[in-house]
Amino acid sequence: MKLQISSRLAIFALLQLAADSDRQLSVAGIGEKYGISSHHLAKVMHVLVRAGLVRSVRGARGGHQFSGNARRTTLLDVIQLYENIGADVSATVGDRTSEGRALREVLGEIDDIARSTLGSITIATMLKLVERRRRPRASGHRT
Repeated sequence: MKLQISSRLAIFALLQLAADSDRQLSVAGIGEKYGISSHHLAKVMHVLVRAGLVRSVRGARGGHQFSGNARRTTLLDVIQLYENIGADVSATVGDRTSEGRALREVLGEIDDIARSTLGSITIATMLKLVERRRRPRASGHRT
């Protein structure tokens, strides 16, 4: 599955903010980590602020702070702010044939599975996954 850049940036920003929800991070600081422009990330952050997932703090020590619920906010919640998953209902070549209808049914089922999976993974779950990836692997073999 391929996500739009805005969706990916929103997930990355939320993970970074939720990892230390007491701290405020600047758009420039987050953007630097992922090698993206502050301008693009600012647009993404604006959507997250409007959705109530991030709080914007103005001033010299300002920045952004996670204000959502990491145990309840799912990847699907975030992605749907930027794109429609499985919303491609436009007619295409072969749709009027039995084969075309069968293929459309299978693709619809795949979309349903993707939506279900993304809807079951929370920001808290992703933070645990990120933490596991950061830990150095123990050398040697397991017995």
